[in-house]
Amino acid sequence: MTNSTTRPAAGHARTACDTSTPCRPPTDFSAFAGQLVRSPAQIGAIAPSSRHLARAVCSPVPERGQPVVVELGAGTGPFTAEIQRRLDGRGRHLAIEVNATLAKLLRDRYPRVEVIQHDAAHLRQLLDERGIDRADVVISGLPWALFPAATQQQLMDATATVLGPSGSFTAFTYLHAVALTSAHRFRRLLAQRFEEVVPSRTIWRNTPPAFVLHARRPRP
Repeated sequence: MTNSTTRPAAGHARTACDTSTPCRPPTDFSAFAGQLVRSPAQIGAIAPSSRHLARAVCSPVPERGQPVVVELGAGTGPFTAEIQRRLDGRGRHLAIEVNATLAKLLRDRYPRVEVIQHDAAHLRQLLDERGIDRADVVISGLPWALFPAATQQQLMDATATVLGPSGSFTAFTYLHAVALTSAHRFRRLLAQRFEEVVPSRTIWRNTPPAFVLHARRPRP
């Protein structure tokens, strides 16, 4: 855009994750490409994120306790798999995905994840409907640099509103998009809404290369 996988019978692909063995995200290029062709406005990448990017993006997921983790733009599930691996059956994991085909794919593969087919801009409402006051971590797989100013503002407001005082928000940006006006605007929004924003090193083992933005402690 994140446990274990039940071992399949010979000749069959893995289709779902539980918590008995380490979960590995399935190869999803064909599903991803199909939705990219059908719904290009909903898909902001040219390939699914690599496991290297997934590890960096999902690093704020706590190792202990019962955290609430919200994933925005889950896509084919590379971040979903990593979040589930880190949670290992703890807490709650909500994955927001607006694309109906990808939402069904996520439900089939990750039965422990609460997959919600909806627009992430309505995040506060979606959490209220499920009895959740605050999220501990929000992980974003959304293409922020492709969004106009109004959409960026709406999504950022929705994200900051649901996080607790010590909450974390993580997003990524492709290296080639850093110079875009919309990417600069996104960075400014992060600085306005969070007390601390820390960029990662470039993750070269992703197509295309990317870096991660870790934002902590939302401003009131």
